[in-house]
Amino acid sequence: MAYVPIPKDLTKVKTKFALGLTKRQLICFGAAAAVGLPLFFVLRGVIASSAAAMVMVIVMLPFFLLAMYEKHGRPLEKVVQDIIETKSVRPKVRPYQTDNLYAATARQANLYKEVKAIATGKKAARRGNPEADRRR
Repeated sequence: MAYVPIPKDLTKVKTKFALGLTKRQLICFGAAAAVGLPLFFVLRGVIASSAAAMVMVIVMLPFFLLAMYEKHGRPLEKVVQDIIETKSVRPKVRPYQTDNLYAATARQANLYKEVKAIATGKKAARRGNPEADRRR
């Protein structure tokens, strides 16, 4: 009896479009062929065939990487975008900041007191300003 492994995580299963390839792979391979083959035939008349083939491989390599490379389920352009953001866009030093529950509760209580003081007209008394209290 034939044994077929079934993946436990079905999110990693990609639907195949044609020839056992995904749509992304077919598009990238087609783009690589559309760019690389004409370049090879143009360069073959100018330089040696082996050099033209090497240039073709170098030009087609980014398309193959876009089609095949994945890191942690993310395609190459997302990985490159993250690298660019961390190296140039985002700040280099990211200070560690916490917001604990006690500080948030204390701020909320102060805000409630301030709103209540404003609503009752005791804004100066709430601040603890004795001169403002004498003027009243």
